Amino acid sequence: MVRKPVVSTISSGGYLQGNVNGKLPSLGGKEPPGQEKVVLKKKITLVRGISIIIGTIIGAGIFISPKGVLQNTGSVGMSLVIWTVCGVLSLFGALSYAELGTSIKKSGGHYTYILEVFGPLPAFVRVWVELLIIRPAATAVISLAFGRYILEPFFIQCEIPELAIKLITAVGITVVMVLNSMSVSWSARIQIFLTFCKLTAILIIIVPGVMQLIKGQTQHFKDAFSGRGANIMGLPLAFYYGMYAYAGWFYLNFVTEEVENPEKTIPLAICISMAIVTIGYVLTNVAYFTTISAEELLLSNAVAVTFSERLLGNFSLAVPIFVALSCFGSMNGGVFAVSRLFYVASREGQLPEILSMIHVRKHTPLPAVIVLHPLTMIMLFSGDLYSLLNFLSFARWLFIGLAVAGLIYLRYKRPDMHRPFKVPLFIPALFSFTCLFMVALSLYSDPFSTGIGFIITLTGVPAYYLFIIWDKKPKWFRRLSGKTFTQFWDLLRDRVIENPVYGYTQPHTHTHTHPLMFNNVSKATAH
Repeated sequence: MVRKPVVSTISSGGYLQGNVNGKLPSLGGKEPPGQEKVVLKKKITLVRGISIIIGTIIGAGIFISPKGVLQNTGSVGMSLVIWTVCGVLSLFGALSYAELGTSIKKSGGHYTYILEVFGPLPAFVRVWVELLIIRPAATAVISLAFGRYILEPFFIQCEIPELAIKLITAVGITVVMVLNSMSVSWSARIQIFLTFCKLTAILIIIVPGVMQLIKGQTQHFKDAFSGRGANIMGLPLAFYYGMYAYAGWFYLNFVTEEVENPEKTIPLAICISMAIVTIGYVLTNVAYFTTISAEELLLSNAVAVTFSERLLGNFSLAVPIFVALSCFGSMNGGVFAVSRLFYVASREGQLPEILSMIHVRKHTPLPAVIVLHPLTMIMLFSGDLYSLLNFLSFARWLFIGLAVAGLIYLRYKRPDMHRPFKVPLFIPALFSFTCLFMVALSLYSDPFSTGIGFIITLTGVPAYYLFIIWDKKPKWFRRLSGKTFTQFWDLLRDRVIENPVYGYTQPHTHTHTHPLMFNNVSKATAH
């Protein structure tokens, strides 16, 4: 049965794709009466931008990573140095991304910059790893922390059952996915509230810690650099833990097309956010050591809870609740931003076409959000997610380092490129060198974990040639994949597309590319 082509504009509920040239439809374009182009509207102001960055950075990391940083540095003093250095490095990376984001005004973050500089193959590998492993695993890890902390007040005297944690985690993941599917505005507003909760959680730790310092509780800072000597081979792992806690500074660049006045908003939001987070993180770690010794911190699985039980008494029950809200904010911010990465990749023809469709009325890329849900659930119930996240730290910082190195390349390759915001060249040079050096050194520090991450990353290369480049696929392969995609599309259409509220509209193109199949836009740009 041949499907008739569907018109690409409608006046009521449905989903549309961006223009065939890979750009979002212009807001100023003239449309026929009764029809309206569907775009991701510019609803992210400076305050919302700051809330996205801070809200995504401050999650479970600051409440868990101190143990990993201390374990791999060997002393209190060196761990505080690593936290400060990671904050400065994150600021350098964020400033570099501010230049990239204001010069290349497309959503997609790392993916878009790598595509612009290095071409479609590295960009596809980046989004391949992000789609299959990094984002589902990272969301699942943060969600597990959310589930554990939200149940903590109900299991004070006993251990929390693992099944209960995973069930409440699954509920939290589903709520986040639904929220990001329903409304950009509501998602951003809730993010502002959750950012307030995150800062409250940090202040609950910092204020008592400062009071402890005023009282002279500095015994754990004596001979701060003594203890087990820091091994250079442990520094990459300390770097991974520290940068994991700061991860999130790049997410505003994933939604560049939705930012109001991006030339001013993005740099300002980044600078304000990173200053707040770096100061807060260092003070939080100082607060920990006013009450907990290095040995006690290494024995704790949740340092914030250990700190609050030691110092806050009955009020310590509030800490797990605020930590849970902090984790929920990171889940929300991460899904909000990364769904836009998948949206952009599908526009470029490197992910199935359905992921580039956006809702006419809600202006949200619902298919891109939905695709994360089953993948995250698989990660949730698959086992040791922390190890899995460590595997992919290799890929994450490799591609971020490459993206920032691309900024240096563009300075020489395209010197006349419009750059509303420009950073001194030493900033991207130092950041990209540090990232790539630490990634290379981690192959010696932890060859098993980073080796697995390297292998998983490499699987993107044959996938690129299989799905994007290879035209002469065997008939059995085309028949099998076409039948599977068609059945899924029919199910989606019958259950969702024909619904007058949540309808889809397939964009009209000159080809009969199936909306769930990869198309060959990238192949054309590869030459």
